Amino acid sequence: MEKRMTIEEARAVINQQDEKILEAFGKRMAAAREIARNKEEQGLPIYIPEREQEILQRMHDRAPDGLADYAVALYEKLMELSRQYQREGKKYGLLGRKLGHSFSPEIHRMLGTWSEAYDYGIFQVEPENLEEFILHGDWAGLNVTIPYKEMVMAWCDEISPEATRIGAVNTLVRRQGKIYGYNTDYTGFRKTVEESHATVDGAKCIVLGSGGASKTVVAVLKDLGASEVVVVSRDGKTGCDYAGISSHYDARILVNTTPVGMYPDTGKSAVYPGTFPKLEWVFDVIYNPLRTNLLCQAKRSDMQVFNGLKMLVAQARASAELFLGREIPKEALQNIERKLQREKENLVLIGMPGCGKSTIGAALAEAMGKELIDMDSLITERAGKSIPEIFSERGEEGFRQIEMEVAESLRHETGKIIACGGGVVTREENYYALAENGLLVFIDRAIGELPTDGRPISQTVSLAKIYARRLPLYQGWCDIQIKNDTDSVTAVVNSLLHIMGEGGIDHV
Repeated sequence: MEKRMTIEEARAVINQQDEKILEAFGKRMAAAREIARNKEEQGLPIYIPEREQEILQRMHDRAPDGLADYAVALYEKLMELSRQYQREGKKYGLLGRKLGHSFSPEIHRMLGTWSEAYDYGIFQVEPENLEEFILHGDWAGLNVTIPYKEMVMAWCDEISPEATRIGAVNTLVRRQGKIYGYNTDYTGFRKTVEESHATVDGAKCIVLGSGGASKTVVAVLKDLGASEVVVVSRDGKTGCDYAGISSHYDARILVNTTPVGMYPDTGKSAVYPGTFPKLEWVFDVIYNPLRTNLLCQAKRSDMQVFNGLKMLVAQARASAELFLGREIPKEALQNIERKLQREKENLVLIGMPGCGKSTIGAALAEAMGKELIDMDSLITERAGKSIPEIFSERGEEGFRQIEMEVAESLRHETGKIIACGGGVVTREENYYALAENGLLVFIDRAIGELPTDGRPISQTVSLAKIYARRLPLYQGWCDIQIKNDTDSVTAVVNSLLHIMGEGGIDHV
């Protein structure tokens, strides 16, 4: 009978072998670093899938009996660590002048989970320091944003055909001591337009702004068959300034490529879309806020609106593939876009007093892991007195003024559940403050189920009249309308989560 090792004897063997493995691991990683240097000199990517598959197959075939799958799993992890080690010290990031709060680092971190991790940061550079940074800065790959998409072309050794045709670069990569320029914005904006189902073919389009992003947008629209693309700029050097925009009110598609309305200077719009009688689709390359003032206005005019989030994620994926030299699965796009939208977007609950906004909001906050903000509570805090007292001392107009101030203070909030007072819809200004980062949900409850106790307005005006007056406003504001005709908060919450594509909850 074969003698078995004791635990102590087996551990001694493992310790001895671990020492040998560590020594071999050090030698392997040192050789990997040398390979990385040679690859960089030759302009080769770190990741060469054919080479890795060859190694995995060899390890599978040579593994001891019963350990083939384990050997493959071990070497998959080993090669992942090797790639990370080879990239150590390589810096990637977003280059711009005033970057504010960018989603790019978060997107590239998520892209890394679909391929391999890489360092991605923010490079905020003033114009007078741009040349020095481009030529001698510590970076391996860059995304380029306002106002440098055209300027950086001067320092590129080679520029891709699409970037040359467009006249703007938004991605830079260093290889073999040379700087290569690309335009991945084209990929991002084209995907946005195609998935919007906007009818570009034969349509007249207006593009606000004349910078690098504008040139990309113009190229996409022309490639998709636009009959005319009018570029509007402040100086009018493109052929049209804002004073002459009235000559083009027959446009069907409008795209904003300017920073007007971008965080933190939100609440502004370069034009009023309602003055374009034939306008059907409005795009904004801005993604923060999720819905600019321009898009909010367009939505109020029943136009189809699209922000820059899809474009941002799609161009980031294309840039990351250039950085890493490997393909990133297409399913990463929808997954990352949905995740960002869920994380950044507020859920704003509107509806009649007593319809259940606060209770439903609390349940949603718990289910989605978000903070609940109750506007009525903020109003009482700001005024230092109860809502009935505010009505008694200042009247409804005084109360609405405080309510507007509170709504404005929430303009830059993201990822929250916001429960509004029943009359928030009586002031149009509140819509723009709440809708920029908010998905508006109308909680509709039958009049007979609504309480009136302690409600200042319903003490003086019949509930039926208030409901009739506000119903068109609730419906005009909301993105989702949902009935609260049950005593089960869980049922309402699950219905809403189902509409939003989220998982449900068991009970409240």
